[in-house]
Amino acid sequence: MFSWLKGSGSTSGADIYVDLGTANTLISARGTGVILNEPSLVSYTEPRAGQKKILAVGHAAFKVREKTTGNVTTIKPIRDGVIADFDLAQEMLRFFLSSKQVKGAFSRPRVVVSLPYGVTEVEKKAVVEACRSAGAKSVMLIDEPMAAAIGAGLPVQSAKGCMIVDIGGGTTEVAVIALSDIVYCEAIRCAGHKIDESIASYFKKVKKIIISELVAEELKISIGTAVSKKDIRQSQIQGRDVDTGMQKTIDVSSEDVGLAMNDCIQEIINAIHRALEQTPPELVSDIIESGLVLAGGGALIRNLDLRIQNEVRLNVKIADNPLVALAKGGEKVLEDPALLEKIQLEF
Repeated sequence: MFSWLKGSGSTSGADIYVDLGTANTLISARGTGVILNEPSLVSYTEPRAGQKKILAVGHAAFKVREKTTGNVTTIKPIRDGVIADFDLAQEMLRFFLSSKQVKGAFSRPRVVVSLPYGVTEVEKKAVVEACRSAGAKSVMLIDEPMAAAIGAGLPVQSAKGCMIVDIGGGTTEVAVIALSDIVYCEAIRCAGHKIDESIASYFKKVKKIIISELVAEELKISIGTAVSKKDIRQSQIQGRDVDTGMQKTIDVSSEDVGLAMNDCIQEIINAIHRALEQTPPELVSDIIESGLVLAGGGALIRNLDLRIQNEVRLNVKIADNPLVALAKGGEKVLEDPALLEKIQLEF
């Protein structure tokens, strides 16, 4: 399906790799590495119904969001790793692909884009059309967990099974890979942004204070922990009192943040258990021997590796620089056309 859209550059490799993330869009160039890393954000006004005027994209849109007025909307056109607003995603991609970093290297690049495992044909088509309209010469698609595994240094072409747990902004993907193929994968809608929402919800319900998701994210990064009773840390936050509506400042502990994140973390652990149950026994033996690897921004949650290790009874490693594991995987794919040919998705 949609084979007429398939890129023509698969056998001769590609020029750039795009990690179209819910939180950030990263672009890597062959032989150069990451050349663009910007928030997946677009700010716009709507002078008339259905007519959107773009004001800012990426870092500029992030600044606009912090000072948003009533007539300006800032949204993420990518949700859970797939395009939610085609027009805005197209404008965002066009902006990024037209940036001096990209245009300085390639006028009409051959593009590789990674997508969450199991996206529909319609979602694939939307990404391909957005890239083409943004100036791409050809477009190839690969699975995100495969790119993350390659970036984390896992031997994806080996007959031995390996497991990657990629905790991104919109989804967490638990995948078992062997012989350049995804043997099993489950994507759950429980990742960075859901964890931020859980923290904000917890503080509203338990501490009677309303905080933004930006503050929740800062708490997750600064004092959050997957083991709430271990190495307790303190911080202060400012928010709005639920009852009075007035601003107030309270002291919070990492134990509070850990309790707020607990359900989401347990969902991730449950997904790992299901993966092990559904994986062929011979590959499970390989995983028991080698352990599993965490990638994505969520891998940086304090003590998450320890929590998973204790509950799953497997050795757990964190990928080097997990935030850019996908981008590193994309870079390696750009340098290896034969590997790209093996893992490229049909559409």
